[in-house]
Amino acid sequence: MAKKPWGGRFSEETDKLVEEFTASVHYDKRLALYDIRGSIAHARMLGKTGIIPKEDAEKIISGLKEIEKEIKEGRFKWRKDLEDVHMNIEAALYEKVGPVAGKLHTARSRNDQVATDVRLFLRDVIDETLRRLKELRKALVVKAKENLEVILPGFTHLQHAQPVLLAHHFMAYYEMFTRDARRFEFVREETNICPLGSAALAGTPFPVDREMVAKELGFKGVTRNSMDAVSDRDFIVSFLAAASLVFVHLSRLSEELILWISPEFGFIDLPDKLCTGSSIMPQKKNPDVAELIRGKTGRIFGNLFTLLTVLKGLPMTYNRDLQEDKEPLFDTIDTLLPSLTLARELIAGLKVNQERMRKACEQGHLTATDLADYLVTKGLPFREAHHIVGRLVAYCEEKGLKLWELPIEKLKEFSTLIEEDVYEWLTLEGSVARRKVVGGTAPEQVKKAISQAEKELEA
Repeated sequence: MAKKPWGGRFSEETDKLVEEFTASVHYDKRLALYDIRGSIAHARMLGKTGIIPKEDAEKIISGLKEIEKEIKEGRFKWRKDLEDVHMNIEAALYEKVGPVAGKLHTARSRNDQVATDVRLFLRDVIDETLRRLKELRKALVVKAKENLEVILPGFTHLQHAQPVLLAHHFMAYYEMFTRDARRFEFVREETNICPLGSAALAGTPFPVDREMVAKELGFKGVTRNSMDAVSDRDFIVSFLAAASLVFVHLSRLSEELILWISPEFGFIDLPDKLCTGSSIMPQKKNPDVAELIRGKTGRIFGNLFTLLTVLKGLPMTYNRDLQEDKEPLFDTIDTLLPSLTLARELIAGLKVNQERMRKACEQGHLTATDLADYLVTKGLPFREAHHIVGRLVAYCEEKGLKLWELPIEKLKEFSTLIEEDVYEWLTLEGSVARRKVVGGTAPEQVKKAISQAEKELEA
């Protein structure tokens, strides 16, 4: 075999700097087992269709299986001068079976080969991502069930707004990560199409059986346009976009955990094994895992924009620029999967300080909206009720009182419609219980949401 498989047209050796600059084997070798899997399916098809002798196909498959074993056992020697994972395996195949190895590349190009490898690889990654998302969602449901009676302030603008069940708060994140799972399911469908047989860009003149290869590799079908098939990286963009939204949600969750573990909030504590200390301040317990998840979000966004930028100016069809799809993809995967696992550990291991949450509910006049709603039930237009309660809140702020601490006589000074039954509207439990609308924070609705989630997770 010539040093370069494409060397026949060239009269000079490749410059060493060019070899270094263009080599991708140092990262795309992680596709090796998928490359072999695709090559075995391709060789089997070539033999069955008579494009190459069946005995040659069997020799090739046997050689590929030997190489596969060496890779799995860590004995395979990777060579940077052979550019990429495909050429390394092909060179090793020549050593195993001789010149017959050259027949493997019949009716195939590295263009449709790498597109197939990445789809096979990403399909498995998506399955693992969905598994870890499911584990995180389970942890949120378990934590919600454990805290069905805990009330904490709900916030808007990071200001105390209305009381909510802590279980309702956890289930909000369940909904976010459920949407993420649906997105990845869609991306899997988009990824699960076989481009092999498209060759370099125009298809192949050989009578290949594309459906046979697709079926053996577990694809649901084959691509419909050879030019699009070798240049399409939309499925990777979709994966990176879905991962970016996961990190939006992971970052929001991390931000709240970081706030909640601070002394100013004191709502939760996190396991020591998921925190670190300070090199100078012995009292510190830092939520570094949550902070790093929040911090790594920028990298994930950057990887998405890297690939979008690579793709946006490319003419048809394959261009070497597409080699730049893998490093942002691999980096996102290597960041996403452990982040999902660690987020699950953070949720499963956190301890709730119910008393501190209850104490926080005494600040900010959380049941002011309930008082306005009370006046509406007495026949007052909401905007007028809103104004009256606003004046009452201002009075309480001035006097350092809470709404439920005001005597009935004082309340009546602001509206004669207020009666003794108003105090039922000013309790935290009453406020939460009245929000029975579907999707609301009332215990009965939150229990239904948890039950529905459990059914979804069992499906």
